[in-house]
Amino acid sequence: MTVTTSEALRTEASRRVPPPPAGGPEPGSPSAPGATTTAERDVTQDATQDVSHDATRDASSDVSRDADALPGAGTATADARADLTRLLFAGPDPDRTHGTWRRLLGGPAFTYRPGLAPAERAALSYERLRLLNDVLTAEDPAAPARFAADPHRLAALHEWIGPVDGGLTTLASIHYNLFLGSLVDHDLAHDHDLSPFTAMRRVGTFLCTELEHGNDVAAMETVAVLDRERGGFDLHTPTPGAAKFMPNTSLTGGPKTAVVAARLLVDGEDQGIFLFLTPLSDEHGHLPGIRVRRLPDRTGTPVDHCLTSFTHVRLPHEALLQGEHGRLTPEGSLTSVLGNRRKRFLRSIGRVTMGKLCMSAGTLGMARAALTIAVRHAHSRRISGPRAGERLPVAAHRSHHGRLLDALATAYAMTFLHREVVDRFAGLGDGEGHRADWAAGAADAGREDRADGTGRGDREDREDREDREDREDREDREEIERLAAVAKGWITWQARDIAIECRERCGAQGLFPANGISDLPANIEGGITAEGDNLVIWVKAASEMVFGHTVPLPPARTAPGDVDDPAFLRDLLTHAESLWQKRARTALREGPSGDPTGRWNATSTPALEMVEAHACRTAADAFLAAADRATDPTARALLRALCRVFLLRRLREHTGDLLAEGLLTPDQVRALPRALDTATAEAAPHLPTLAEAFDLPPDLLATIPLASGAGITRTLEQP
Repeated sequence: MTVTTSEALRTEASRRVPPPPAGGPEPGSPSAPGATTTAERDVTQDATQDVSHDATRDASSDVSRDADALPGAGTATADARADLTRLLFAGPDPDRTHGTWRRLLGGPAFTYRPGLAPAERAALSYERLRLLNDVLTAEDPAAPARFAADPHRLAALHEWIGPVDGGLTTLASIHYNLFLGSLVDHDLAHDHDLSPFTAMRRVGTFLCTELEHGNDVAAMETVAVLDRERGGFDLHTPTPGAAKFMPNTSLTGGPKTAVVAARLLVDGEDQGIFLFLTPLSDEHGHLPGIRVRRLPDRTGTPVDHCLTSFTHVRLPHEALLQGEHGRLTPEGSLTSVLGNRRKRFLRSIGRVTMGKLCMSAGTLGMARAALTIAVRHAHSRRISGPRAGERLPVAAHRSHHGRLLDALATAYAMTFLHREVVDRFAGLGDGEGHRADWAAGAADAGREDRADGTGRGDREDREDREDREDREDREDREEIERLAAVAKGWITWQARDIAIECRERCGAQGLFPANGISDLPANIEGGITAEGDNLVIWVKAASEMVFGHTVPLPPARTAPGDVDDPAFLRDLLTHAESLWQKRARTALREGPSGDPTGRWNATSTPALEMVEAHACRTAADAFLAAADRATDPTARALLRALCRVFLLRRLREHTGDLLAEGLLTPDQVRALPRALDTATAEAAPHLPTLAEAFDLPPDLLATIPLASGAGITRTLEQP
């Protein structure tokens, strides 16, 4: 039996199935019907009784989809939610990757604590950081080092802790990714005791950005001078503007050690920027030669940001983090497989790419939490209806549920895009693997040379093949690193918009931090700037993509497309990406000669439009691929309807261009608003199912008044 999307969704909306029991399923595991709270029953009842009639009236029933037979009566909602959760948290070992952190957040240690001063909140984030580390070391004392090398688990951690503690999200990203990850990625991890850091007897931090060198960090001034007479290095901050800006280097949180980026000078010659392992403090205070000044509180959850400088701090030779990108003998001879200082610097700070994925993940988790709270509130908050004495949930109104549905569609697209990028990044492997492959290839080449006497032809063929493979690997890495930057910018910007929308939809109740939303926009701001300011990394991506990117244009259509077909809408978005790329190329070619800044100024606007269209199109691809993997027919129908909402919203700003290029007809343009309204009506009754699939721990949601059918006044009743 084949059913239409409208029929599948209407049938599912008409059935009342209890949500999962308290405790809930782990991400990726089936939901089981069971006991429900009053608030959960209200959410389900309101959605089915007060919104479904709107969908039934408005939705078109002639849009056929590939949904199979619906599940049996009484099981559709639970099955659909379980399948949505499975798809949202797909990946290697979902329970270990996501379930570990979900279970932890359901405990009392991560509930909101009112009345704390900024310094107390910052200290609390460090306490929670140690709780995270206890979970890892319970697996194995060395587990934190392996964790730092696992992109899937590292990103997942940020998704779950983001909504509960923005400061903790910052600290975890610094300690596990930037600090411990940098150690793991360099030779030092093989001959240095990491236990002080894996056991968190010392907290790790990362010092790269300088007061006067933020986005132009390659121009940093901090130096590490090789001392030939005494051995080791002299780490020094030469000017006030070279002070390291905003690292968490105060005494809060206990003794700390930093990875410090500094310019290596050998006999006065600049060898490029390298990383140096530098103890900062112990139980008695900061070490000699290290000056730390606490910066004023910033917006968002407090972190102990500081201004940090060095006055001729002596470091041993082993403090230099070395690898293939650069190894320095005690005598001062530098060897490197990379040909210039810029490449050595980029390899040294390679953890920044993973940092972009961590920032994306943290803000993604915040957006999903905001939506979960706002959707629950939308179905528990009642207002006067059109009939005397009638009370309706605010979710009954298109002006309310339409905005939340737009945000949900975007959050699903963000999640599927993030999964895609993390999967691709994890597939790159690490430096050790590449070195092993190269060594094995070299050994094979040597054996062939000896076998045929000269082996010249085989050797040349192998060298050509290896050169080609190296070039392809390099291009693949560059593409994935660029995609991580594009995704970071798009996801964090969208997360901010979603958090603001959800705060507004919750009215005055959304202004109280105890209700779980009001702090999120400010915390997301940190993610927008950290690991590369969004606009700056998009400008870099745009400059590379003008000529270095091929848009995968679909084949020409022989018949007009259907504006209710997600595949057709996706193709239109691809054409929009291509149109902006053509404009950028034209602008660059025709820009003022002899004026590089002027030429780029003429190019940057269409180039950035191209990047945004690329981000949306890539997210749509991941969204549609996830819908195709759905095993529950209702879940598949929901995802396709939600993807149509996402695509139709993104296409609105491109319709003029698409019409002018003959890619849309006037009738199709006129039909787009109705198509969006139809898709919205189909998905609107299922807002609770779509939001509950984000699988936030019930115990955590129970501590948030707005998420449990109450309001901020509930806090007045608590002791």
